[in-house]
Amino acid sequence: MDYKFWEIEPRWQAYWEENKTFKTPNDFSKPKYYILDMFPYPSGAGLHVGHPEGYTATDILSRYKRMKGFNVLHPMGWDAFGLPAEQYAIQTGTHPAVTTFKNCDNFKRQIKTLGLSYDWDREINTTDPKYVKWTQWIFTKLYNTWFDYEQGKGRPISELPIPEEIQAEGEAAVKEYIGKKRLAYYDNAQVWWCDNCKTVCANEEVLTDGAHEKCGHHVIRKNLKQWLLRIPHYAQRLLEGLDDLDWPEGVKDMQKNWIGKSTGAEVDFQVEGLDQQLRVYTTRPDTLFGATYMVVSPEHPMLNELVVADKQEEVQQYSKAASLKSDLDRTELAKDKTGVFTGRYAINPVTGLPIPIWVADYVLMGYGTGAIMAVPAHDTRDFEFAEKFEIPITCILDPKDADAEVREQVLAGKACWTEDGAYINSSSEKTGLDINGLNKKDGIAKVISWLEDRGIGHATTNFKLRDWLFSRQRYWGEPFPVIHWEDGEISLVEDDLPVTLPDLQKFEPGEGGESPLANATDWLNVVDENGRKGRRETNTMPQWAGSCWYFLRYIDPNNDEQIFDPKLENYWMPVDLYIGGAEHAVLHLLYSRFWHKVLFDLGVVSTDEPFKRLYNQGMILAFAYETQTGAKVTSDLVEEKDGKYFHTQTGEELRQIVAKMSKSLKNVINPDDVVEKYGADSLRLYEMFMGPLDDTKPWAENGVKGVFGFLTRAHRFFANTDHITEGEEDLEVLKLLQQTIIKVGDDIENLKFNTGISALMVFNNLAIKKGKVTKATAETFAKILSPYAPHLAEELWRLYGHKESLAYEPWPVADESLLVEDTHEYPVSFNGKMRFKLELALDLPAKEVEQAVLSHELAQKWLDGKTPKKIIYVPKKIINVVL
Repeated sequence: MDYKFWEIEPRWQAYWEENKTFKTPNDFSKPKYYILDMFPYPSGAGLHVGHPEGYTATDILSRYKRMKGFNVLHPMGWDAFGLPAEQYAIQTGTHPAVTTFKNCDNFKRQIKTLGLSYDWDREINTTDPKYVKWTQWIFTKLYNTWFDYEQGKGRPISELPIPEEIQAEGEAAVKEYIGKKRLAYYDNAQVWWCDNCKTVCANEEVLTDGAHEKCGHHVIRKNLKQWLLRIPHYAQRLLEGLDDLDWPEGVKDMQKNWIGKSTGAEVDFQVEGLDQQLRVYTTRPDTLFGATYMVVSPEHPMLNELVVADKQEEVQQYSKAASLKSDLDRTELAKDKTGVFTGRYAINPVTGLPIPIWVADYVLMGYGTGAIMAVPAHDTRDFEFAEKFEIPITCILDPKDADAEVREQVLAGKACWTEDGAYINSSSEKTGLDINGLNKKDGIAKVISWLEDRGIGHATTNFKLRDWLFSRQRYWGEPFPVIHWEDGEISLVEDDLPVTLPDLQKFEPGEGGESPLANATDWLNVVDENGRKGRRETNTMPQWAGSCWYFLRYIDPNNDEQIFDPKLENYWMPVDLYIGGAEHAVLHLLYSRFWHKVLFDLGVVSTDEPFKRLYNQGMILAFAYETQTGAKVTSDLVEEKDGKYFHTQTGEELRQIVAKMSKSLKNVINPDDVVEKYGADSLRLYEMFMGPLDDTKPWAENGVKGVFGFLTRAHRFFANTDHITEGEEDLEVLKLLQQTIIKVGDDIENLKFNTGISALMVFNNLAIKKGKVTKATAETFAKILSPYAPHLAEELWRLYGHKESLAYEPWPVADESLLVEDTHEYPVSFNGKMRFKLELALDLPAKEVEQAVLSHELAQKWLDGKTPKKIIYVPKKIINVVL
């Protein structure tokens, strides 16, 4: 019987759609299981075979959980605001909405051909005004929330206590005070600016080489009025929340490193010639005695005051050059230290001695206070700087356990020692502080106490996490529900959401950094009831806004009155399993956790964390080809001969390599082509059979052929009624079936799909070998096959006389009694060397075991007429005949 997948699969996909087979009821009587795929951005290129890997994994688990009696929420939608659609609009004049909807339709078509069991009634799109309404609503919540450090939570701005001295200063002072507390605020900000895209980039969107992740062009520093979110207020909560999450340790570490918690002290240095102090943050206040100079960032707000007159021009030029470098270029990649002496000195508080203040780009404004005390004897960067500019190097940590030559160099200030050591040169008669002889813990504690007693320093905790730049100078994004009035007041549009985008003909951003929305004058300009003039906010929200909360909207996607019904949110949240790429560790995942915690504090959601379990699928790569010099060759110019690869134009032999799928290499595999040739079930099975889900692995068409062969054999056997019997099942088949039920189920639960498929293949081979199975066995096989190959399983189920889908049939329960071993295959050894194997009943008495061994036909060969000294018999282990 031919396996006509091209007829079977469309028929069942139509059946599922017509009957809404996978529509998720809000049935509170059932245990829930919320399975989520990371929100896809629908590009014009459509899906490649890497996309369905995670989608297939979640689909297999969803189908299995339904059969186990769970109410499964498994939705799909589109993260549809994005820069590519706007860039295409600029190039062609095509409105971004047209491009986006076309791409969404194509993605949806491709996904449906894979037989994925999504509830399409819950489909959402971030560009839909009904969705934008609630994204803007969340922004108003962020704007109207402040963080109460005493309670460790966000609270409504209406509950913010205003100090009496602020109230006494008047209404303007009160507004300014409130503005400084809001989680969402509007202010001048030094931002990363991409000249190519004409937009601001968040810190997380700048790659390690200083390039914009969207286009690859290098970014520069720029000062612009921006909307920012005070995510650092939640840094400690975001850090602590990771402890209870079932997430990959690598992702947790990435978030911990990005949050960057450190403990230390803030210390004030009196600046000579100014009635001001320069504050630094240090994790090692115990090394103050070794601070021989100070450095401020080129962006430091005090820089102009610190620089003496004859140094002004030099410092300005230096600061301008620094603004063109990425953070990585200024810190990790900088081989040569640069800087300019400001001409000013500060007083080291523990020595009482003056030390020079420099400006240098290896210090960043984004960490600590933007100023450091430099301890060159014990910090590599400070040592390199001090050596270059001939600044004194004072050793205050004796490396007494180091090599004698190294110790001599360090003590002489000719080498840097970054490990700990015994304090030396760490006392001062002038200031009365002495920590010589103390250990590190006591040294830090004593210095901090000394600083606090004098009011010039205090213990503090710091985080690397910076305020989130939340504005983009784009058209294609969520408009801010904000009006800027001519008198300087900012007000929110809260009662008439959503604020929708105006229709535009041109989408280019302004050269000065203004959004295309600035050209929509009819939309832009507003007048209030008193005649006061105002302008709408022309920036739009970043693409991350819509993906920060989309998992919540799936719960109640068509609710126009509320963001969702609280009872439904309480039932479905948190997400039980979230599958997607590790590349989102410090972008989407961190942002989503932040928004969710704010909503939790405000009582909007019932859980403090949104995603209980996270799993990162690996990447599917494809073969590519290169010449002996390493030049890449597109796959359409390659031919294979006798297992070797040659350039069709030059005849040169090429190397086959594994690389990321790329249009430039022409090695992108379109799932449409695979489905057309082998069927969706074959694609699903192969993607799961390639190896562990979290591994990176190469695509190989021969592998698809292999699983296609398995499905063809399974169809040929199980779809043929001549192979189905009504009699008793063969015991060997029955036993293996029970093992397969347990193996496939356990492997799905543990996301070990490749080994589950192997078990199905082994059982299929045994069934074919036996030639017949009972109808009950055939039905059970269809059930356990169905999460992996749902189209074929449904077809078999129908052939066995069932009219309803098997999607909600109970998962088979294994007969444990058939899993109990009643025989064991023993290796039989003679003088310790295994000579043959013998299957014996487990309850056979020892005497009968010996008789069975000695009477075996192969035993006579090794006995060679001798009488055994003894026979060692260990039940379920070995039998050894000692001669």
